Amino acid sequence: MAAAAADTSEASAAGIALAEANINWERLDKTRFHVIGAFLFTAQQGALHPTAVVKTRMQVAEGGLAHMSGFAVFRRILRNDGIPGVFRGFGTSAIGALPGRVLALTSLEVSKEMTFKYCERFDMSEASRIAVANGVAGLVSSICSSSYFVPLDVICQRLMVQGLPGMTTYRGPFDVINKVVRTEGIRGLYRGFGITMLTQSPASALWWSAYGGAQHAIWRSLGYGNDSQTKPSQSELVAVQATAGTIAGACSSIITTPIDTIKTRLQVMDNYGSGRPSVMKTTRLLLDEDGWRGFYRGFGPRFLNMSLWGTSMIVTYELIKRLSVKSE
Repeated sequence: MAAAAADTSEASAAGIALAEANINWERLDKTRFHVIGAFLFTAQQGALHPTAVVKTRMQVAEGGLAHMSGFAVFRRILRNDGIPGVFRGFGTSAIGALPGRVLALTSLEVSKEMTFKYCERFDMSEASRIAVANGVAGLVSSICSSSYFVPLDVICQRLMVQGLPGMTTYRGPFDVINKVVRTEGIRGLYRGFGITMLTQSPASALWWSAYGGAQHAIWRSLGYGNDSQTKPSQSELVAVQATAGTIAGACSSIITTPIDTIKTRLQVMDNYGSGRPSVMKTTRLLLDEDGWRGFYRGFGPRFLNMSLWGTSMIVTYELIKRLSVKSE
C-alpha cells in the first residue's frame, strides 16, 4: 500500500549508484500507473486471497477449527466447498478495492514527496529524512484509505465465513450491506473502524520502517555504501527488495496479529448477547474461549500472507513504475 516509499529507501540504502534507478511521482504517467496497477495488484490479491480466507475462518471459528493448522483448514475448505470456497469474497474485494487503491497510492505518493522536501530544511541525514517521509506517507495513506476499506473488509469477511456454525448466510455483497444496515444501521459497516485507525496506521509505519532497515542492512552487507559508484544489476535490485519486503511482512505480522484477530471477530461475529459489540466484549469472549493463545489464531496463514504480500507488493510495484514512466 505504501509502496511509493520504496524508491527513496533504495536511493538511501545503496547510495548514489541506486539513486539513478529512482522513479519518483513526477516521472510517472498517472493514468497508466493506476490502470496497470489495478490489473497487476488485482492479480497479486487473487493469488493471496486463499490465505486471507483461511486466516479469517481460523480467527472467527470456535472449537476444533480454531486449533487446526492453516493447511488443515485449507484442505477442509477445499473438501467441503471446492475451489470457490477458498475464493469467497474475492470478487467483491477485487472490484471494491479499485477506488480505494487509487486513494491509498495517491495519498501515499503525494504525502511522501511533500514530507521528504519539507525535511530537507532540517539538519538530518538522507536516511533519516527517508525514514520520516516513509512513516508519514504510510500514516497518511492508511488514515485516508481506512474510511473506504473498513466497510469493504466487513462485507468481504462476512462472505468468507459463510458456512461456519452460527454465521449468517448471504446471497452476495449487496445482501450483506442490506442485512447489516437493517440490523445495525450504517455503523454496522464500520465495525472495527476505531481499532483499525489506531492500529493500521502505526502498523503501516512499522512495515516501512522494517523494510527500510532491512534493505539498508542488506545493501551494506553486499558492499554498497554511501560512496559506492557501482550500480547493482536489475536482478540484485529485485532480490534485495523482495527479501526486505519478506522480512518487513514477517516482523509486522508478529506484532499485529492479536489486534487483527480482535478486529476480524468484531467485524463478523454477532453472538455478543445484549448491546452493541465492542473491543472489550470481543477481547473477553476470546479470552474465555481460548486464553491468551487465542490472540494468535490464524497466525500461520497471516504470517504467510503478510510475508508473501510484502515480497510480491514490492516486486509488483517496481514493475508498475517501470511500465508507467512518461515518455521523454
